[in-house]
Amino acid sequence: MLYRAESWLDRHDAVAVEEPLELRLHTPDGLLPLGVLMRTPGHDQELLLGWLISEGLLPTRFTLEADPENSNVWHLHTPEHARLAAGARLTVSSSACGVCGSGNVEQLLGRAPPPLWTAEPVRAAWLLGLPRTLLAAQPGFTATGGLHGAALFTAAGELLCAREDVGRHNAVDKVVGWAAHRLPLVNYVLVVSSRAGFEIVQKAVTAGIGVVVAVGAATSLAVDTATAFGVSLCGFTREGRMTVYSQVDRISS
Repeated sequence: MLYRAESWLDRHDAVAVEEPLELRLHTPDGLLPLGVLMRTPGHDQELLLGWLISEGLLPTRFTLEADPENSNVWHLHTPEHARLAAGARLTVSSSACGVCGSGNVEQLLGRAPPPLWTAEPVRAAWLLGLPRTLLAAQPGFTATGGLHGAALFTAAGELLCAREDVGRHNAVDKVVGWAAHRLPLVNYVLVVSSRAGFEIVQKAVTAGIGVVVAVGAATSLAVDTATAFGVSLCGFTREGRMTVYSQVDRISS
């Protein structure tokens, strides 16, 4: 029911779907749950690949298989199961945030090199138009108003991939998972329809992305992380303006 102008209207709304996705690691001792991600179903393999990359858990050799009986369960097989089991912790990632508080700049510095940028500086006017391009690639948001979006662009301006999810971090993981075969993502731009928290910049760093553009605000830890790794972080990118928090020389007027 919709209440508007002091009256009730009978109306059916489309709502964003949210379901748990569990990743199970196969070991000689049995199954080990690696994580449970609250996500919007779709592009699940990309989501899991992106999550493994951002957590520093992606094996060199592995297979990912969907459970034949449960669409919310995937299985990971790898000869590196001992390393993953030793470094894993069962995490439940909500759609509101990633593994909030699980990492910090010092830990990230220990396992991820700073992203490289070898292209010419990108034009500010072009960056300002990217959220509009992302919105045009978000049919789920148009239908429900409840999905975040993330997109990957080349420095030359080509939109390569756009994904949606109830979790902004999940949308980024789906994009990174799609581009897993291209890592590190040198001279790429990540655009998110949300604010830029630490987990967004962390995922950009682990994927090698040098420019992050957010429609919303940036948090203090996101700015600290972007500064430490030399990532150009742009926030409040809308209505013809943006705030550049770090690596300003990568952006031209």
